[in-house]
Amino acid sequence: MINKTTVSPAATADARPLTGKIITLLAGLSAISVLSTNIILPAFPEIGAQLGVSARELGLTLSSFFITFALAQLVVGPLADRYGRMKLVLGGLAVFIVGTVVAGLAGTFAMLIAGRVIQALGVCAAAVLARAIARDLFAGETLARALSLTMIATAAAPGFSPLAGSILATTLGWRAIFIMVGLAAFAVAVFYARTLGETHPAERRAPHSVSAVLVAYGRLLANRTFILPALAVSLVMSGLFASFAAAPAILMSGIGLSSLQAGLYFASTVFVMFAAGMAAPRLAHHFGAHAVACAGIVIALLGGGLLLAGPPSPGLVWYSLSMVIFLWGMGLANPLGTAITMGPFGKQAGLASTMLGFLTMGAAALTTWLSAILPFPAVVALGGIQVIACAVALVAMWVRG
Repeated sequence: MINKTTVSPAATADARPLTGKIITLLAGLSAISVLSTNIILPAFPEIGAQLGVSARELGLTLSSFFITFALAQLVVGPLADRYGRMKLVLGGLAVFIVGTVVAGLAGTFAMLIAGRVIQALGVCAAAVLARAIARDLFAGETLARALSLTMIATAAAPGFSPLAGSILATTLGWRAIFIMVGLAAFAVAVFYARTLGETHPAERRAPHSVSAVLVAYGRLLANRTFILPALAVSLVMSGLFASFAAAPAILMSGIGLSSLQAGLYFASTVFVMFAAGMAAPRLAHHFGAHAVACAGIVIALLGGGLLLAGPPSPGLVWYSLSMVIFLWGMGLANPLGTAITMGPFGKQAGLASTMLGFLTMGAAALTTWLSAILPFPAVVALGGIQVIACAVALVAMWVRG
């Protein structure tokens, strides 16, 4: 049976210092899924031309990835709590590499989708368990700082990966992108095995039965201490993933940027994420994590509102202004909201991280699907999605407070 008693964070976290190696590893585990998603965005026109689909329809490669990711991790968390983190992470990265090969060899849109599904089945373990590993090692303000620094480092994946993807697609073709992603996953697996290893020792493990897992998930969903901040974090993040899905249609088909220019645009947004991630723990120390997280959601909502209120075919300046505002708010809300969500659930870190990941990827699957099928201009659809998602997130976080 799963212990219903809330375990003190200080009682379950190791007294391990927060080092650059640990941050790099956590960032690598968290970023590999985003890397595999964003790196192909500038190649959408070339992929679409070869496979006979539009750039906007290729957004379905994102939603299929996210929905698979969301469902698969419901199994990963309980297994990690029972058998430890290391086996799940390394096995998942191996499956991810297999999916990368399938996608890289795809000759049809259906085969590309199949490869993306296999990728998601594997990589969910690394991405989800990065949060559980952080919770294994740290607690309190150190946990918030670890998650903030991880987010700063992870921001390089969605920021710089499209630039790398555009260079690879231009010089070697879009299939070379998947070779790079597979090599990156292999490097992360080796680094994890040699640097950190298992962080969830046998004495902390809980042998969950299927019925106990279902009951535990139900308790988490019914626990307002968990579900309200988890829902807020998931909705804000879904606005970010929707912007990834809409970006090729807006930046390349709409504004007219080339593949390389779109890659440079994504790279420039990294600095907003860096600044927000550095500011979040400092602001939280002075004003409280909850207040700063709520303020971040409000800022993100204003960014989406600016996009929705603007022209349906905006210029680069208007679109960039709205995205900078949204990214700054999201960069404040995400790490603090994650720390608020995970903090009280030390012994159930795997289950809590899994449910948070399920909600995040489920929301991302919904918003990326909507951005691909809504009968509105891509900018209008994106702005509406971000406004609604942030508004509901604000209510959830406010009620939780």
